[in-house]
Amino acid sequence: MILMTAGTVLAFVMFNRLMPARAAHIGMALERKRSRLVRKHASLPYLEGGSGEEVLVLVHGFGGDKDNFTRIAAWLTPHYRVIIPDLPGFGEARRDTDAKHDMATQVENLRSFLAELGVQRCHLGGNSMGGFIASEYAARHPQQVASLWLLDPAGTDAALDLPVFRDYQASGQMPLLVREPKDMERLLDHCMSKRPFFPYCVKHQLARRAVADYPLHVQIMKELVGSPRLAGPIEIPALIVWGTEDRILSPQGAAAMQGLMPRSEVLMMEGIGHLPMLEAPRRTARDFLAFQRRLSA
Repeated sequence: MILMTAGTVLAFVMFNRLMPARAAHIGMALERKRSRLVRKHASLPYLEGGSGEEVLVLVHGFGGDKDNFTRIAAWLTPHYRVIIPDLPGFGEARRDTDAKHDMATQVENLRSFLAELGVQRCHLGGNSMGGFIASEYAARHPQQVASLWLLDPAGTDAALDLPVFRDYQASGQMPLLVREPKDMERLLDHCMSKRPFFPYCVKHQLARRAVADYPLHVQIMKELVGSPRLAGPIEIPALIVWGTEDRILSPQGAAAMQGLMPRSEVLMMEGIGHLPMLEAPRRTARDFLAFQRRLSA
């Protein structure tokens, strides 16, 4: 255990408050190092790490970024070469208000990125929008996908059957669209049932970025909601994971997604919200590794 004096604690709190950008950068660098991830850049910025022969590609959700998977990667990098990109319009990736960000375009962005890295076949996972992209990718390029890992994925009408999307259709507003810094707390409350600790510096930086991205993300949300829903059958082995307390995408989407994927398993996570990889990273990773062992057997 590391013991900190009162003065050290005060200095840390002051640094966290007075220099939030620097504090967040240092904190994230430590998280990545702990998970054996290194920041790299190709056509998209990405994190990579791990020693496994098989490749696991993870795709973040709307408003998220590659670091949504940094903590859970600690349990994955001992088994896989893990690659986690930022998609255009998010994280450290490019912003272009004239570009398209619908499903077909984001699938092609991911395909081009993986070709650039020489990845010919991989296990493909994603959360929310990222789960939709992963599923659409598997439907379009089945020979490139060994298995799917879908964490509260979008892509079906059943998943949108919640008040948050009915309100969005009526008003254009929703928690994933952060207009003002104070809206960040509402977003975190809606996305997670078991919120992990986020220091002030991290929430401050996330809020700043989200507010700056608000006009673009309003545009992207319209494109995503207007994208065609998934069509089956998708014959790739899939693990569909859903938090029972998800307030962003309805848990009813799990059964709808399974109906499109004949070779899928469904795992409902009691007491978990929209982001299992952040709320219960060890348990979520353990379930994925057990799924892969069943496939191998």
